[in-house]
Amino acid sequence: MRATSGPAEAAEPQARRATCVELAPKRRNVRQVKAHSERHVASDPNQTAVEAARFLASEIVHAVAKRGEARIAVSGGSTPGFMFTELRHLDVPWDAVHLYQVDERVAPDGDPDRNLTGLRAALLDHVAVHTHLLQVDPVRLDAPTLPDSFDVIHLGLGDDGHTASLVPDDPALDVTDHRLALTNVYKGRRRVTVTYPVLNSARTVLWLACGANKAPFVVRATAGDRGIPAGRVENPNQHWFLDNAAAAADSPIPQGATP
Repeated sequence: MRATSGPAEAAEPQARRATCVELAPKRRNVRQVKAHSERHVASDPNQTAVEAARFLASEIVHAVAKRGEARIAVSGGSTPGFMFTELRHLDVPWDAVHLYQVDERVAPDGDPDRNLTGLRAALLDHVAVHTHLLQVDPVRLDAPTLPDSFDVIHLGLGDDGHTASLVPDDPALDVTDHRLALTNVYKGRRRVTVTYPVLNSARTVLWLACGANKAPFVVRATAGDRGIPAGRVENPNQHWFLDNAAAAADSPIPQGATP
């Protein structure tokens, strides 16, 4: 495995605004495209993770065949852990894969709160892949250097409609001219997250969401409801991997939400 590293720079723990690193110059030939999505529904969380892993493996193989390497970014959580465990058993050209993180909690290395801790146990301790990890102990927002576009970005969906670490009412939601941002405290931790321009420029976004508590937010996100962070993702190629419970179309909209 190979991870980027460099000089450390501490973050101000009480900062009340998002801290960011600037985007590369925008390409003038990029046009705005209306987002669309495709749903893949399985019976339960385990089967959903299996199908998502197979899709991700296929996208990696395609990218390597076309461009000689695959650049993917992954999120944390328990359901992705099943996907990563399945992925490591599939026929993937790992020596051509460059793996990045979508987001990370500001916590010491090895802390169970870190997304990296679960990612190592499920995947990185088992395959030889090029890793480019977010720097959070201490925080650095100039490393790693992100590619212009990812082949695949994997996202989850929180039970408050957040995705990555783009969480409700955080200043990072409005960052459009930077690629990485440091959030305010959310559920006890500040977080480093990629921003919407990174999500929207990926060739493919793979969503993985399971459970009945996610269903109303799946409805809102796929409808492009900007009242939740997940609804602001405007990537033109989104694939949603859901279990039956998360895919329930008749799930009630949470009180105060926009249908």
